[in-house]
Amino acid sequence: MNEEEISAVNGENEEADMTAENTAENASDNTASDRSAEELKAVKDQLIRTMAEYDNFRKRSQREKDALRVEIVTNVTSRFLPIMDNLERALAAECSDENYKSGVKMIYDSFIETLKNLGVEEIKSDGEAFSPSFHQAVQKVQSGEVESGKIVQTFAKGYKIGDKVIRFAVVAVAE
Repeated sequence: MNEEEISAVNGENEEADMTAENTAENASDNTASDRSAEELKAVKDQLIRTMAEYDNFRKRSQREKDALRVEIVTNVTSRFLPIMDNLERALAAECSDENYKSGVKMIYDSFIETLKNLGVEEIKSDGEAFSPSFHQAVQKVQSGEVESGKIVQTFAKGYKIGDKVIRFAVVAVAE
């Protein structure tokens, strides 16, 4: 081979080498970008999962906090209910001193308002249909005036907060 042919062959070899190097660089660039894309996808997936876990934790904590609040209000209220009963008895008793009676009424009204602010409701009983979910029957009464299964008399008022009963209403039920 003469020099021109040798240099042409060398030039072709150099071009082939450069093309091979470019292809290898492109392949390594593509591999690196594919790896980066996969890592980015994995990090995004982990971030989404972490956000979902945090949201679930936040919701669970709020539910637990609400349930604890109901338990605390129930516990404290149940201890004050005998005082409410005594105030009701004091209001029902005969009294010649109207100032005294109005003072007892103010205290009673204050208790009732405080219970309402805490979300405590009185369980309706007189004239209502008996429900074992809210009432405790201690007596059955023969009554021609009231239909069977209705509450005739309430001995102690019942109270609830939401669907949770603090104290069942103690009642007499018509037969």
